[in-house]
Parts: sequence; structure tokens; C-alpha cells
Amino acid sequence: MSDETTNGAAAPAPQEAAGAAFSVEKIYVKDVSFESPNSPAIFNEQGQPDLQLNLNQRVQRLNETAFEVSLRVTLTCKVGEKTAYVVEVDQAGVFGIAGLPPQGVDVLLGTQCPNILFPYVRQLVSDLVQAGGFPPFLLQPINFDALYAETLRQRQAQAAQQQAAEGDAASAEPAGNA
Repeated sequence: MSDETTNGAAAPAPQEAAGAAFSVEKIYVKDVSFESPNSPAIFNEQGQPDLQLNLNQRVQRLNETAFEVSLRVTLTCKVGEKTAYVVEVDQAGVFGIAGLPPQGVDVLLGTQCPNILFPYVRQLVSDLVQAGGFPPFLLQPINFDALYAETLRQRQAQAAQQQAAEGDAASAEPAGNA
């Protein structure tokens, strides 16, 4: 009876106690900027707005189990040749990840963490654009799983190129004198 706890539940197996853990520790705005360099004249411009979106992700290891993931979005809107507005949002979060192999950590950092941050980015961009006097703008959903898969494909291609270059360099070395 020494294996039972006072409430009658069995004690967790050692593997379960040391299982994988993922937590959101903190979500915060790291940097934000809104510029409307041609206002108020831009409000009278006629034409179809040209929107350019730039998305970047950065990961920084804070300690053995904590990572900062930063999702930076830059949205530029032009009407004709004039810039209507530029919005820059750097939304970040601290995530705790433990008990996973390096590949599992990489997948979480590249997919789940940006998926958690994206709604905050979308809301902040929308609020800034509207506060600037422009029609509401809603960022469309982003498939971070597909972006991560593309990143993996690029890493594999770079590794293959590097191996090929190292192989070519090794075969180009002159043979020693006999």
C-alpha cells in the first residue's frame, strides 16, 4: 500500500513527471511605430492603395528552458507614389519549453509560438491604422506551419550545398608525394 497517495490516486511514473512542458510566460509589445508622412494631404489622394507586408521572426534563447520569440510586421501603404502610412509592430513573448528533443523545440518555436503572437500583432496593426485615420486593415491569417516547412527545406538545401562544396574542396587538394 505504500504506492498509493492519500487521495487514492497512483503516484505518477517517473517518465510522466519529467514529461514535455510548454508554457506562455509573457506576451508584450517590444516596439511599435506608426508614420503617416504625407497626411493630411494623403486623405485627398485618389487611387488604389498598394500594400506591402514584411514579416520576420526572431528567436532568442534566454536560458535552458526559456525562449523569446519576436514577430515583427512592417506594413507599408502607398497611394500612387506617396506613402500613406507605415506601421511597424514587434510583438514578443517569452515561452517556456522543457522535456523536448531539439527538433521538437525548433518546431514549437517556428510554428506554435508565432501562431500565439499573431492575433496580438493583427489587432495592434488594425488599431494603429484606424487611429491614423485610415480605413480598417485586417491582416489575413498566416500559415506558420507552411512557412516553417519552407524554412526546413531551405536549411536542407543549404546543408546539401555546403556538403557538396566541402566535398569538392577535399577532392581538389593535391595528393601528397610518395
